[in-house]
Amino acid sequence: MNLRPLPAIALLALAAVPMWVHADSREMPASAMPPAYVQECGSCHMAFPPGMLPARSWTRLMAGLDKHYGTDAALDEPTRRAIDAWLQAHAGTSKRVREEPPQDRITRSAWFERKHREVAPEVWKRPAVNSRAHCSACHTRADQGDFDDDRVRIPK
Repeated sequence: MNLRPLPAIALLALAAVPMWVHADSREMPASAMPPAYVQECGSCHMAFPPGMLPARSWTRLMAGLDKHYGTDAALDEPTRRAIDAWLQAHAGTSKRVREEPPQDRITRSAWFERKHREVAPEVWKRPAVNSRAHCSACHTRADQGDFDDDRVRIPK
C-alpha cells in the first residue's frame, strides 16, 4: 500500500461521491467507487463492493490495516479516515450481510458460502482461480459490479 498522503483533490473527490449512490449494494461497479479506495485496496485484491460486509466488519478491517491478513496495508491517516467513512456509509445492512463473518472475510460469510456451495474445492486451487477472493476469475464482469450467476465462467 502507498503510505504517501493523497493530494487534497483526491480526498475531496472521495468525499464528493454521493452517499446515496449504490447504498447497501453488493453490486457496485469500480467506476462508482472513490479512486482512493480502488487504488489502495484494489492494488492487492479486487476493490470489493462495500455492501458485501456490515459496517462493524469494515471498521475492524480499517483499524487493522497494519496487519491485514498477514500483510501491512497501512495508509496515511487522512486516507484511512476517508475510505473508512465511505465504507461505513455504504456498508451492507440487508438481512443477507447483517451477520459479521468469521475474521471479517467476505469469502467466509454465510451468503458467500451459500452462493458458492456447488463449487468443488479443487476449483479454488486452479491456477486461473487461485483464491476464493479472486472474484473476477469466474465473475467476468465483477469489475462492473455484476455478479450475476448467468455470466459465471469457471476457468479450466
